[in-house]
Amino acid sequence: MTHTDGKLKPLKAAKKEAKVLDDEDKARIAKQREVERELKDAKNQVAKKKGPLKLSSQGLKKSGKK
Repeated sequence: MTHTDGKLKPLKAAKKEAKVLDDEDKARIAKQREVERELKDAKNQVAKKKGPLKLSSQGLKKSGKK
């Protein structure tokens, strides 16, 4: 079996250049992460108060005739 019969190897991706971050960029990124963490915590607290939305595996039951 020759190399052309089988799968070809994927091309290697070019290496990404390291970004040079100054103090302002680092502060902005840290602030974004903190805001995301606060939102996630707030969502978790709301979810704990509400409880499960789906009460049974069959869904909500309708009463009355079909």
